[in-house]
Amino acid sequence: MTENITAADSSVESSPPERRRRRRLKRVAVSGLVAVVVLGAGAFGAAALDIPAPPTLVHLLTDAPSTQGQLFAARTVAAPAQARPLPVQPAPLPETVPWKGGQITVSEFLDTTHSNAFVVLRDGAITHEWYRDGVGPTTPNASWSVAKSIVSLLVGRAIESGKLAEDDRLVDVLPGLATGGPYDSITIRDLLDMASGVDVSENYNPYFPFTGTARMYLTTDLAGFVRDHRGLQFDPGTEGEYRSVDTQLLGQAVAAVEGRPLGELLESGIWGPVGAEDDATWNLDRAGGQEKAFCCINATARDFAKVGQLVLDGGRVGNSQVVPEAWIRRLSTPAAHDVSGWGYSAQWWHPTGGNGRDFSAIGVYGQYIYVDPASRTVVVKLSDHGTEQDEIDTIDVFRALAAS
Repeated sequence: MTENITAADSSVESSPPERRRRRRLKRVAVSGLVAVVVLGAGAFGAAALDIPAPPTLVHLLTDAPSTQGQLFAARTVAAPAQARPLPVQPAPLPETVPWKGGQITVSEFLDTTHSNAFVVLRDGAITHEWYRDGVGPTTPNASWSVAKSIVSLLVGRAIESGKLAEDDRLVDVLPGLATGGPYDSITIRDLLDMASGVDVSENYNPYFPFTGTARMYLTTDLAGFVRDHRGLQFDPGTEGEYRSVDTQLLGQAVAAVEGRPLGELLESGIWGPVGAEDDATWNLDRAGGQEKAFCCINATARDFAKVGQLVLDGGRVGNSQVVPEAWIRRLSTPAAHDVSGWGYSAQWWHPTGGNGRDFSAIGVYGQYIYVDPASRTVVVKLSDHGTEQDEIDTIDVFRALAAS
C-alpha cells in the first residue's frame, strides 16, 4: 500500500444487518458452487447449469474482486476520439477523518478499507488523486453495483425520448415475461426503486449455491434466468427490498425499447458526452450475449468520477443536456420506500445522516461514486474491501472531506 497521499498526483452506526449478511455470505455461496461444480459436475455439469467452466469459478475464489471483470465476456465501451481531461486544482486534505468514533489519517483510512483508487473532485476539478501500488489512472476496476446507478441514467434518457415511461408495465416492454398473474403489474417505477417484489434473493445460502443473485451473476443465459424467476415475495410497489434482478430487468427493458445493447447505449449516451479518457467494458452473460445490467462495468476511477460530475451538474456537460435535469431531481430525491434502512431512489442510495441531500452509487467490496451537491464534491473510491463492510463509516469520511 502506498502511504503518501498527494494532492492531484499521477449504512447511522453501521450498515443495516440484512444487507451486511447478504453480501458477507456471497463468497461462501460462490465457494459452495465452485466445490460442487469442480468436484462433482465438472465441465459438462457447468454447461448444463448455464454457468462458466470450472477454471473461471476457481478464479472467482482467488482473484481480487476489482479484477474479476477479466473473467467474463464483455462488450467494449469505447472512449471518444476527443477526451475531456479533468482539470487539476490541488488542495490539502484534512489531517484526520472520522472513523468508528475516533479519528484517523486519510492514509490509514485508505489502507484500512483496502482501497485501490481514490479521486476527489471539487467544482469539477481533481483536488486529490491516489492509487495503491500496481494501480494507476488507466487501470480499470470493477464497478459491481455502481453499474445500477449508471443504468438509471440510461433509463432517464429513454424516458426523456418518449421510448419508456415509469408507469409502463414491464411485460408490455418485454411481453415474453407475461404470466397472467401479479407479476404482470410490475412497472418501470417499481424496478427503479427496488419495489418489484421479484423473489430472487440477495441473501445467499451456502447450502443452496445455485439460487439468488449468485446464480444470476454466473449464468450464461440471463434471458432464461429472469424468465425462470417470476415469483413474487410481495405485491409490486408495496415496499422496498434490494433486489439485483430489478436492475437486470430494467437493463433488458431499456435495451429493448432502444433496440441496442446497453454497452452501445452507454458509449454513445454517456461515455462519449462526458469525454471519457479510457475504454471501459461491460461484462456479458456469454460472448455476444447481453450485459449484466446489475453489475460489472470495468472502468477507471477518473471516468467514474466524470459520471459523478455529470450527475452533480444536473445532467449537463458544458452546454449539452446529456441526462434530463428532471431525472437528476428524480434520483436525488428519496422514493417512498426505504431500502435496507436507507433512502433509495432510481437506483441511487441516500445514506442516513448528513445533510440529507447527498447520495451515492455503491457497489459491493467498497465501490463508491459519492455526490454532495451542497459542497459540489464528488468522491470515487474503488476497493477490495469486505462485502458491504464499513459503508456508513466510509460515507462519513466522504462527508468530512466534502465539508473540509
